[in-house]
Amino acid sequence: MSTALIVFRRDLRLVDNPAWSAACAAHAQVIPIYIHAPGEDSPWSIGSAGRWWLHHSLAALDRRLRAQHAGLHLRQGDTLEVLRELVRRSGADTVYWNRLYEPASIERDTRTKSALREQGVAVHSHPGTLWCEPWQIATQQDAPYKVFTPYWRKLRTLLQPVEPLPEPVVPGWQALSGSLPLSALALLPRIGWDSGLAETWQPGEDGAHELLEIFADDAIGDYAHARDLPARHGTSRLSPHLHFGEISPRQIHFELDLRARAIDAKRRPDIEPYLRELGWREFAHHLLYHFPHTPTDNFNPRFDGFRWAAADQSLIERWQHGRTGIPLVDAGMRELWHTGWMHNRVRMIVASLLTKNLRQHWQHGARWFWDTLVDADLANNTLGWQWVAGCGADAAPYFRVFNPVTQAKKFDPDGTYLRRWLPELAAAPLALLHEPWKDEALLKRSGYPAPMIDLGQSRQRALDAYAALAR
Repeated sequence: MSTALIVFRRDLRLVDNPAWSAACAAHAQVIPIYIHAPGEDSPWSIGSAGRWWLHHSLAALDRRLRAQHAGLHLRQGDTLEVLRELVRRSGADTVYWNRLYEPASIERDTRTKSALREQGVAVHSHPGTLWCEPWQIATQQDAPYKVFTPYWRKLRTLLQPVEPLPEPVVPGWQALSGSLPLSALALLPRIGWDSGLAETWQPGEDGAHELLEIFADDAIGDYAHARDLPARHGTSRLSPHLHFGEISPRQIHFELDLRARAIDAKRRPDIEPYLRELGWREFAHHLLYHFPHTPTDNFNPRFDGFRWAAADQSLIERWQHGRTGIPLVDAGMRELWHTGWMHNRVRMIVASLLTKNLRQHWQHGARWFWDTLVDADLANNTLGWQWVAGCGADAAPYFRVFNPVTQAKKFDPDGTYLRRWLPELAAAPLALLHEPWKDEALLKRSGYPAPMIDLGQSRQRALDAYAALAR
């Protein structure tokens, strides 16, 4: 009787899961396993918000497996040693997984695959995370792309809505002793911090599909406009589900295309702007694969000589905790702390303040986002922070410094977003809400801090520093 181990990582779904489908089709018994080995991802071991999500996603996956009279075998430790042990105990002759693309994951998987094959175990890896493998797209010079627009044009020619793989029937399941209880992985944070996460999210495959249905029914038709408005649910909010593989880009593309085609052509929503945003996710993985040093080093080496300000922990902590005195920045940072997520436009604005107005190194922000975002993804996080700082691929021009006041007036004109996350300013008149420092009595009465930096002066200092780099 043929037995296979299927290793789940960031592909925590049963529908449209290539490795899972292949294992179920080829073997009489399958053993779904998850190996918790955060040290193997060092120095980018999963952050606090990500651990919370992972706990609940693993629980959801186990429930779906139990509905098919199977279950998820949980272990922790060295991946290769755990697999060797489970192969020996189960008699499995094949191991399956879906590929990951972070530098540490590639190194670990290459080593593991080689060692298992040497002892006679077949290993099959599958593409289950992205539309396209990072090495499948290249310029005419057979080089990696460094600019998004030509990359997207090339990728878009390869994309067609493809029906996702159905959830396979589990052919047979072998229960092994030694599976850990989920609590043994110690993924949940200190009591109380995660209450806002629990109020906001439903980790797991079912939660992903519920959000996709809501987005496809309501928001996609106005996405091109509403995606810039932080007070509205104008985005899909699928990013954490994508990161943990509870839904695939292929599933999203197929569902949106199917819904759009079912609507009269005159009222059919334009799904291209959203697909383009998924393209940025692909581009981020393309860059990380080809330039694996970028999570810590500037993509553009010219910025190695940039004069960052000395690290100021007091400024960084005020930024982290939403006490800068700049309303839109503080609202975004408080949304992040409470929900583990932040609207994308606000992410750019808070990153601009830290790296340009405060001239703190982009890695300070990248590390904070890594720990507090439920969708913390090494490829996306690296691309986003280097893009805003000006040192990344296809980066924002050095002279582009987001003004949080003008951005708030444009994208939160009635102050709905600010009032939600800054309750001390909820009663402030709209004329002062975006610039409360104009009324000292309001600051004193509300307890809201005065701005820790002058936006105009700090912008000029940033431009001067960038100008010095250009010389």
